[in-house]
Parts: sequence; C-alpha cells; structure tokens
Amino acid sequence: MANTDKFEMIATIYDTPERIRIAKVSSDAIREYVADAAGKQAIDFGCGTGLVGMNLINEFHSMLFLDTSPNMIQQVKQKIANARLQHADTLCFDMEKESLADVKADYIFMAQVLLHIPDVAFVLTRLFDVLKDEGHLLIVDFDKNEAITSDIVHNGFHQAELAEIMAGIGYKQIQSKTFYHGRNLFMGQDASMFILDARK
Repeated sequence: MANTDKFEMIATIYDTPERIRIAKVSSDAIREYVADAAGKQAIDFGCGTGLVGMNLINEFHSMLFLDTSPNMIQQVKQKIANARLQHADTLCFDMEKESLADVKADYIFMAQVLLHIPDVAFVLTRLFDVLKDEGHLLIVDFDKNEAITSDIVHNGFHQAELAEIMAGIGYKQIQSKTFYHGRNLFMGQDASMFILDARK
C-alpha cells in the first residue's frame, strides 16, 4: 500500500490522544451497522496500530488485523498479548500485490485507509472477493475536500461517486452518510468524515 514507509516510521508514536479520539468516533459509527455478529469473522483492513479494531473486537467471534506495515502489526501484536485476546490475529500483507485467497470474512472495515490507496477500484474488488456472501464492507473516510492538494493521498471522496464504483464491482445495498465534522481534521484543514456500508 502507498505510504507504508511513512507508517513504518511513526508506528511507535502513532497513538496520540487525537488519533485515539477519532478512532473511537469511527468505531462508534461502524458499530451502528454491525448486527448479530457474535459468530462472525471480521477484518480490520489497514489496521495501523489497531485503534479501531480494538474498540470493536468484542462484537465479533474473531478479528484479523491486516496492514502492510510490519511495525504497525507489531504494535497490534503487543496490544493483543497485553489484553490476552484469544480471538484476534494479525497479518502483514499487501493486497495491492497479491490476493487473500485463503481468507474470508463477514465484515471488513477500513477507517481512513482508502485515501492512501492509489487504485481504489482494484482494492475494493479484491475486498469483494474476500467477503462472504451477504458480508459487509464498511468504509470510514473523508468527504471530498478541495482545500487539500496532495501527491500522496486522495483529498477525500464524493460518496455518490464511490458508491457508483462499488456498484460496478458488484456491491449492493450501498448506503452512506456524513457523521462527523472536525477542525484541523485532515492535513490541517477542517473536514468531515463519512461512513459507507455495502454488502456482497
């Protein structure tokens, strides 16, 4: 995934109070779309240090924390060990380079991950293949923000355009809404975040 080198460098100092707070906001938004998941498998895709997944882990039968950064995965492993979690696992993996042939999930969520992915449709297609039938992909990310210009990330997304891409892949029952506005939230700019829920 793009920007892995950057995340490798900041893994040990990633969990700032602001990031912890935004992860709580994001996981609360995701939880609204999670139903009857006690027997279900989940993937925290692009998990970073696992801030969002750790907030949601007790909703699911099991959770796989997946990221391209070995240092980020090491932080998650430490949290899993400290909490003595038996139903969590980690995988250092780059879905842009190879497919997850042996892994299936009922829920995949990705919080502020899509903006780091150059070929959005390609990765969303690979995630579609990982989902079980009727499984959910939950995306939390930034609404399109024209005040931001960057060579390394997307400057957010139009929800309708993203839904159109996903419908073309085969996702169904796509719904989304803006759920949070914050100051200096996205590269020093005021911004809003949306959540999108889609099913296979």
